[in-house]
Amino acid sequence: MALSLAIITYNEEENIVRLLDSIADIADEIIIVDSFSTDKTKEICTQKYPEVKFFEKKFNGYGEQKNHALNLCSHEWILFLDADEVPDEDMKRSIKKIVFSENTEFNVYMAKFSNHLGIHLIKHGGWGNVYRDRLFKKQYARYSDDKVHEFLITDQKSGLLEGKLDHYTYKSIHHHVSKINKYSDMMAEKMFERGKKINRFKIIVSPVFEFIKVFIFKLGFLDGFPGFYIAKTMSYYTFLKYIKLREKIRLSELKKHGK
Repeated sequence: MALSLAIITYNEEENIVRLLDSIADIADEIIIVDSFSTDKTKEICTQKYPEVKFFEKKFNGYGEQKNHALNLCSHEWILFLDADEVPDEDMKRSIKKIVFSENTEFNVYMAKFSNHLGIHLIKHGGWGNVYRDRLFKKQYARYSDDKVHEFLITDQKSGLLEGKLDHYTYKSIHHHVSKINKYSDMMAEKMFERGKKINRFKIIVSPVFEFIKVFIFKLGFLDGFPGFYIAKTMSYYTFLKYIKLREKIRLSELKKHGK
């Protein structure tokens, strides 16, 4: 058995070295699909890591980009990671044991996340006890075509990898806010394409409820000020995606009436 590591990237010069250095000893093939990064991502991947197979493709959405990377993988087992994710030693041993086993109990495996916000390990507010599919046999899974919040489509039961996957989410507030702006753009477009409607009441109330849900009901307050920050920015993201959806609907209606 052999393992393909698949990654999609865009301006990941500050993350990609950490991931590639950590995973090189267990990956038989490394596939990177980049969205024409403007930083040194390509230079790092192609010059420092000659074993990397580096491809470039225009970004049309996360689901499409990930499926493109998946199609480029030549091995049966796929480990699909984001550039800001790093498996610990226990997880790496678990992956190797599964890949080299002739008979595995599952064809899809989930990883438990340890989510980091800067120097803080976040344990609550929806960031703790997070599990996501990361290791799977190529023939049993593909990603949804969603532009954002894509998910793995499979009819297989999932096992659980040992160890943890360290997720280094945002390197600065500026980086975080820029991602919120990007994701809210894509989410608004996704909702618009699906014909979702919105009203002023939901635009006003939903962000308030999101803050309460994250900070109170999901115990974000136990993480202290970082927990407050996460609840506040999740509220902001909720507001942005709905107000952007409203803007798209209004512009569409104006075009229909020739205004």
